Amino acid sequence: MNLPDHFRWGVATSAYQIEGAVAEDGRTDSIWDTFCRVPSAVVNGETGEVACDHYHRMPSDVALMRDLGVGLYRFSVSWPRVQPGGRGPANRRGLDFYDRLVDELQAAGIEPWLTLYHWDLPQELEDAGGWPVRDTALRFADYASLVYDRLGDRIPTWTTLNEPWCSAMLGYAYGRHAPGRTSLADGYAAAHHLLLGHGLAAQRLRTAGAKSLGITLNLGGHEPATAAAADVDAARRAEGSTLRLYLDSLVRGAYPEDVVADLAAQGIRLPIQEGDLEVISTPLDLIGVNYYSSRVHSGEEILATGRPVTAMGWEIVPEGLTRLLVRLTRDYPGVPWWVTENGAAFDDKPDAEGFVDDQDRVAYFASHIDAIAEACRQGADVRGYFAWSLLDNFEWAEGYAKRFGIVRVDYETQQRIPKQSALYYRDVITR
Repeated sequence: MNLPDHFRWGVATSAYQIEGAVAEDGRTDSIWDTFCRVPSAVVNGETGEVACDHYHRMPSDVALMRDLGVGLYRFSVSWPRVQPGGRGPANRRGLDFYDRLVDELQAAGIEPWLTLYHWDLPQELEDAGGWPVRDTALRFADYASLVYDRLGDRIPTWTTLNEPWCSAMLGYAYGRHAPGRTSLADGYAAAHHLLLGHGLAAQRLRTAGAKSLGITLNLGGHEPATAAAADVDAARRAEGSTLRLYLDSLVRGAYPEDVVADLAAQGIRLPIQEGDLEVISTPLDLIGVNYYSSRVHSGEEILATGRPVTAMGWEIVPEGLTRLLVRLTRDYPGVPWWVTENGAAFDDKPDAEGFVDDQDRVAYFASHIDAIAEACRQGADVRGYFAWSLLDNFEWAEGYAKRFGIVRVDYETQQRIPKQSALYYRDVITR
């Protein structure tokens, strides 16, 4: 591998997908608890009420990570567990759980990597307007301070948001994720306020003493199918709304002019107030890249190229990750990049003992790790890799049908069984 000597390895999860215990120790509803109650919103009407029961099984899950040899664990904090209702003082019992988690990680020699927001907005804040409303960004900064006040001395790396594009567009524009709203204008208002909340929280954490701050974005490649004007413009618009809208504002302190013009043509104006972009572009120490696939645009259609696909229907395009990382390093110089999520859902078939010989997932990881090594060879500044995910878990609107884990979870017994991909990943880290 052409990976730098300081390259680091980890695994990732998120609170609502694994914790369960949705009504314990003072936690209140998030938008996902509410969304799961909507008929047909989630496959089979499934919920995160129990999920992987990580809230009660956390010590043994940390032991699993220790046995795999991972050096980093990227997890998220549940906002409604820490600050029920999204306002007011911290819930001590909620923070106690994350205190115990950090203790377990440190005892196992694993460095905690904390994400403040992975989509679980307190329902009371959604009732007050949600992310399309500016006040939610202010509430997020308050919440960030509460978490830092308790854990700041033991968490080396803090990231504010996970995939704000998904929160904004899947949640508010397209209705596929919580809270299930379908207004394009609300989606872009939410995007701006998510970025503003990120900046406000980053300022609070930096002032409080945080040494390593970042944000995580879901990014992929967008290529035109041909040189035809319609294909080129479709790829430009897709990349503009998913990549440049976020990175230009975060790194350059300005939204892309062509994206702003595209939105204006649809009657949409970002709710920018004076000083917002200075806040959004608060200097960062890293940016996380969540990569799963790339797309080829043929006019308004996404072109199927005949590549193998995952159980999510996503084409497997490892070379797209190489191109993306090289391009990011070139276009946004001075920013260290981390691959904070990468993985695949496949239709796992356990044997009689529950073991999954998931060679398809092993091949996926191998090809994408090779793609990162090639990007580093071409000059990309990539510092580490997190496999998604440690555990099979609640896969949002897909319920429990899609399994991304390197460890199989039997949802009836909650038994954990490392898959072949976990053993492969252990060996990669050892090498």
